[in-house]
Amino acid sequence: MDRDRGLRPYAQDGVAAAVLAALLVAGTLIPGAPNGPARVGVIGYLLLVGGCAAVTARRAAPVAAMAVATACMIGYALVVYPETAPALPVLITVYSAASAGRRGWALSASVVYLGGTLLRELADLGARTPREVLDQAGLLVGWFVAANVAGIVSRQRRAYLRQAEQRAAEAERTREEVALRRAGEERLRIARELHDSLTHSISIIKVQAGVAVHLARKRGEVVPAALLAIQDASADAMRELRATLEVLREPGEEGGGDEDRAGRIGELVERARSAGVPATLAVTGTPRPLPPEVDLAAYRIVQEALTNVTRHAGAASASVHVGYRPDALVVRVEDDGRGATGAPDAAHEPGVGLTGMRERVSALGGRIQAGPGAEGGFRVHAELPLPAREGVA
Repeated sequence: MDRDRGLRPYAQDGVAAAVLAALLVAGTLIPGAPNGPARVGVIGYLLLVGGCAAVTARRAAPVAAMAVATACMIGYALVVYPETAPALPVLITVYSAASAGRRGWALSASVVYLGGTLLRELADLGARTPREVLDQAGLLVGWFVAANVAGIVSRQRRAYLRQAEQRAAEAERTREEVALRRAGEERLRIARELHDSLTHSISIIKVQAGVAVHLARKRGEVVPAALLAIQDASADAMRELRATLEVLREPGEEGGGDEDRAGRIGELVERARSAGVPATLAVTGTPRPLPPEVDLAAYRIVQEALTNVTRHAGAASASVHVGYRPDALVVRVEDDGRGATGAPDAAHEPGVGLTGMRERVSALGGRIQAGPGAEGGFRVHAELPLPAREGVA
């Protein structure tokens, strides 16, 4: 592909050179032309074709192409009667040289060609009037000035476009750097706020719950299940908060170094039981290591669903099902609470928790259904795609 793109300019210039040569040769074959085949001769045609052929190399070697074209066309003017049309190959190569930044060479070639043709016409002044010679010379001077100016303008335009592209790229890079810096500052600010506002409070809850459990056991009293649930929940909250702060301070894979969260779904079920919700867990299929993002998503879905059951479902029981399939991990949480048959329930409205579930599942390319169950209660069903295992068709 790159090679074809590099050869394309040569092919275009070759076609242009062939068309130009054909036109100039055809001009000598027109009946009544000043320079007919007999006057041009073999040498004249060779010089004409050679000057046109130089156009093919005008981009690869602009100065060399211009030198060849100028020499051939001056030779043609000396051998044959001078005309305006044979100046076209020289004009094209002069433009290319000026566009390539060789302005001195382009100007020199222009002067050489104009001087050579003018001397040839002055030597043959008897065949033409001085006015005709001056008109043709003035026309050629105008063409060569235009070719030189056009080449310089073309080069300056390309330089301007390159500078504009560089400025745009630099501005884009600067914007990205500023955005990344601001995002980093915002993450650090959030981490500080979370640490200052939550860590202290959760630590106090954990310490107070631990002291209460210790005193109850020391006095031989039965420790309330709710107190044990508070102690476990505060310990988990501290662990989750530390992991979140690490992610905020050093962005990376969500979840930090905590692995096999799906294997800890049973702890979530136990915690729901401690909070007074009869909950069961069923695991089908063969458990296996999961990708970190799938592992975390499954854990969060069950965590959010059981939290909603505890807060909103009233006197309800819950069932959790985790199914390991070859191509997906299925997570289903159902409860038999008020659901669609009771009063309107905030848990059934699209809140932050359900929105977070959907965002996690969508990011993994999975599917999720969350809504009232067919027989009341509420049901969350998610399918998280898994990579195919080796050896499994």
